[in-house]
Amino acid sequence: MDYFPVFLDLKKRRCLLVGGGDVATRKGRLLSKAGAVLRVVALDVSDELRELVQENNGEIFQREYQSSDMQNCFIAIAATDNEVLNEKISLDAKAINIPVNVVDSPALCTYITPAIIDRSPLVIAVSSGGEAPVLARLVRAKLETLIPANYGVLANIAKKWRDKVKTRFDTGDSRRRFWEKILQGPAAELALNNQSEAAEKIIEKELLSEDQTLTQGEVYLVGGGPGDPELLTLRALRLMQQADVVLYDRLVSDGVMELVRRDAERIYVGKRRSEHAVPQDNINQMLVDLAKQGKRVLRLKGGDPFIFGRGGEEIELLAQNNIPFQVVPGITAASGCAAYAGIPLTHRDYAQSVRFVTGHLKSDDPNVSWPELTNPTQTLVFYMGLVGLKEICETLIANGRAETTPVALIEKGTRADQRVFVADLSSIHDLVARQDVHAPTLIIVGEVVKLRQSLNWFNT
Repeated sequence: MDYFPVFLDLKKRRCLLVGGGDVATRKGRLLSKAGAVLRVVALDVSDELRELVQENNGEIFQREYQSSDMQNCFIAIAATDNEVLNEKISLDAKAINIPVNVVDSPALCTYITPAIIDRSPLVIAVSSGGEAPVLARLVRAKLETLIPANYGVLANIAKKWRDKVKTRFDTGDSRRRFWEKILQGPAAELALNNQSEAAEKIIEKELLSEDQTLTQGEVYLVGGGPGDPELLTLRALRLMQQADVVLYDRLVSDGVMELVRRDAERIYVGKRRSEHAVPQDNINQMLVDLAKQGKRVLRLKGGDPFIFGRGGEEIELLAQNNIPFQVVPGITAASGCAAYAGIPLTHRDYAQSVRFVTGHLKSDDPNVSWPELTNPTQTLVFYMGLVGLKEICETLIANGRAETTPVALIEKGTRADQRVFVADLSSIHDLVARQDVHAPTLIIVGEVVKLRQSLNWFNT
């Protein structure tokens, strides 16, 4: 993070604006909306900027900039096309520790002005660190279409009832749950349709009827996908944002973890081959214990929780203890990694079926019916097969699969550092052995691998 985002209270504070043209006028509008008292210094000042200064009882100095103009100002903005002057303004501000912004010159700034979505009192800022302001504006435009204009009405209602809710509920968790119920329910819909009075009646009713005792917790078993956070489902993202505590494993990417609610407690329970940070039985029991404490527990897994993710074992104990739970499927590694590598798992000319196979079971030893895997029109996908790659290839050949069968090994699939190695059953192990390959990996065996060169849209 190149900049730490902060929102400044500029009400009745004097702010220096050097420049009087179109750019300065745009900056003046924003400062004026925030309640700032403008001090404008410029040889020529636009009519609109003059009006803004008058509205806020500010002042205009229609002359060249002087260092003394910086005195008693809270922040400064240089909006001129004179590079020498802009640099001087920057140096003067820094000398007396006044935050300064120089339009289109990030190197001269101590703060930057973001693209703004204004739903006051809800304000959203989007910034590219000054490096790509047009991109920031495009992102803002997308957010403008997603966030209703009346979100400000909803925020004002929440502000009005905040103290009463705080008095009613003793803990932060109970208050958060109350507001999540209100802000995602009928009251919110009424507020967004300008029916504030009706919305407040619902809030009052809920406030009086809400039970203050600790409620039963819940477990969310969520598939985080193979790595790329954009592959998360909308439901997964919503539950990730409302969980109180998250138990996550090694296969959950950093990008996905960034989308978990910031103040949620995080517990790492990751596992490597023959190296378990937390035994599975302990994980199962932790889910039960945390839910009984009234917490909303997110069990976040890489891929899909029901495809070699041991999700069935976890919900079995939850069901035995009458713990409510939700299961949210994720894009499994087979489909995600194959797609990002440009390998279709089925194809009319090459494969009419696909089989997912685990490289090891509870005993860490392969335990599959190998003769069933020799059909040349069947695609095989091996999970957790890196360590056993040589044995997998040799056993397939021994059971009748052709040595020339194409094989792809995908390392860190769907992520920015994804790598794909392609060979055949007789040579893939030697190829991978010469590389520094680490889990997570996925192995795809079958004629469909031939299509990678022509269909590899990610060019990995």
